[in-house]
Amino acid sequence: MDLHLKNKSALVTGSTAGIGLAIATALAREGADVMVNGRSAARVAAAIQKIREEGATGELLASVADISTAEGAAALARQIPSVDILVNNVGIYEPKSFEEITDDDWLHIFEVNVMSGIRLSRAYLPGMKERNWGRIVFISSESGVNIPVEMIHYGMTKTAQLAISRGLAETTAGTGVTVNTVMPGPTRSEGVEQFVEQMAAARKASAAEVEEEFFKSVRPSSLLKRFATPEEVAALVAFVCSPLSSATNGAALRADGGVVRSIY
Repeated sequence: MDLHLKNKSALVTGSTAGIGLAIATALAREGADVMVNGRSAARVAAAIQKIREEGATGELLASVADISTAEGAAALARQIPSVDILVNNVGIYEPKSFEEITDDDWLHIFEVNVMSGIRLSRAYLPGMKERNWGRIVFISSESGVNIPVEMIHYGMTKTAQLAISRGLAETTAGTGVTVNTVMPGPTRSEGVEQFVEQMAAARKASAAEVEEEFFKSVRPSSLLKRFATPEEVAALVAFVCSPLSSATNGAALRADGGVVRSIY
């Protein structure tokens, strides 16, 4: 399917690995000019090379910036003054019991996961409205609906993204701009790979056994019964970024493998 993304410009935050890299790759393969973002010049360069090897037809540009701070987000907006597509993907997580989450932990995860998207959306949304076309996508999580007891602060930020996305969508009524959220479920990202390997080593079990146990005890409602691949999530995001998705606005779209049981 041609998603009609040629000559569209896209910024994907946190796109040197995992879901972000898969999204950048999917958009570039569809012909979009993609700004690959990360904090390390070396990781950004490596990601661009990998995307090229995956058959990118759009132009690839390096965007080295730490958008977890107001200064970093402002610097990025100056570096890239206009985009057609903004994918607010950057995010962090940390399993931690509620009693151990400090004020600094709460503020830091909010800055990275929530404020980064707010700041960049504030920078790029006015231009999208002026041109009467644009796409903003927040990468949230099923954890925004099913708050994980092992990382309540992370769940809070994912819920906040749902609220922000819907609120921003309301401001686009009658325009060619849309704002949506995509909610992945457990996904085999770089961090998850490391977690599974560590658990396998600690339990003297195979990675496959750790994954099977995870879906039995931690995410038993999953219908997929395995970690999704970043590419499976990216396929939905690429569609939402395309002109073909013009009737989808203000939506929270699931790529959660059926973890969330609610039908609305």
